[in-house]
Amino acid sequence: MRLCSVCSLAEEHPGITLDGEGVCNLCRLDIVGDLLHNFTYTNQVYEEFTRSGPDPHRDHDCLFMYSGGKDSTYMLDKFVNEYGKRVVSYTFDVPFESAHAAQNIRLAQEKIPAKFVLDSDDEGIKSMMREVFNRPAPKKPGKYLDEKLPCVSCRTFFVIRAILYAYRHRIPYIALCADPQQILTMESDAREVVRSFYRTFGERLTDELFRDEIEDVLFAEDDEIPKIVFPFIAMRYDYDPDRIVAELKAKGLYESSPLETHCTLFPLLNYYSFKHWGCMFYKLNAASHQRSTARDRDFDRSTFSIKFPRAANIVDIENRMREVVLQIAAGEGDREQHERELVAVFRELDATEEGARFVARSFLDMRSVAADLGVRL
Repeated sequence: MRLCSVCSLAEEHPGITLDGEGVCNLCRLDIVGDLLHNFTYTNQVYEEFTRSGPDPHRDHDCLFMYSGGKDSTYMLDKFVNEYGKRVVSYTFDVPFESAHAAQNIRLAQEKIPAKFVLDSDDEGIKSMMREVFNRPAPKKPGKYLDEKLPCVSCRTFFVIRAILYAYRHRIPYIALCADPQQILTMESDAREVVRSFYRTFGERLTDELFRDEIEDVLFAEDDEIPKIVFPFIAMRYDYDPDRIVAELKAKGLYESSPLETHCTLFPLLNYYSFKHWGCMFYKLNAASHQRSTARDRDFDRSTFSIKFPRAANIVDIENRMREVVLQIAAGEGDREQHERELVAVFRELDATEEGARFVARSFLDMRSVAADLGVRL
């Protein structure tokens, strides 16, 4: 199997092709046209939002999607306390969130004067995730981001819930705090978010999960549909997660998790990507790191929220992770040996000893998490 000579992405990675010199289409910037189109639209919407003043006929300026992570906590504080926006802080209670995120939400409720709304649909989102994980093997070669389908589907589910809430309450904008790298791969048009879900899951499941109201959004007038705003579009050149976390902790607004991930499905996400696509879940992020350091040896961060140390052997780490993850999924091998190997892997990815052990044990519990969700391994 050939690997890109610049970023080490495999030629079998979804959406990836290698040229005669062994360079992939991402390193050749073949997708830059699509990314620039999305960026241009996203930037226009953000500028429109920042120029808009309070509408006297509406109670709120925006619905702010608040997860309890560092990015959304940082921007929620700015929106309310610096920009003076009238904000509905909307949290979808994802049943896969860790206790760390819930604690951050409690801290924000104590210190930020916004209207806080908690939404939930455990059965709906679990039904959708079972559909994703239990599907037959996807057809290859696949499309860009196919290895992240479970994560993308989960996010799309609660974004649609937010769209419906904003539409119902006549809130004109939805703020979504993706980091600058994520913005380039996320849909910024509310109608297209809904259409994408239809394409992925079909009419039966979409109607079952969202009922007739989703049709109202598809056929509403343009000025009735909320626009999605990405706040970090304005600070894409100086986005610094370490500084963001430091500022939040100084304000008493953030208690980070040991590995900066709040999703308890992280092991299953890696299982999905290894099983169907032969890659770890964050392979595109790791490739982005290698691509930038290959071009600029002094550039330390290219993947924004996800760090990869300069000396890390990503190909070796990925191979070791694949072996352990698939053994755990199959109920094979020795638990203590699995833990040692996973701790070693995450230590090589610059996790602390505490963080490495925390996430390694979450991988060891993967089979019980899958059983609770109804996922067949």
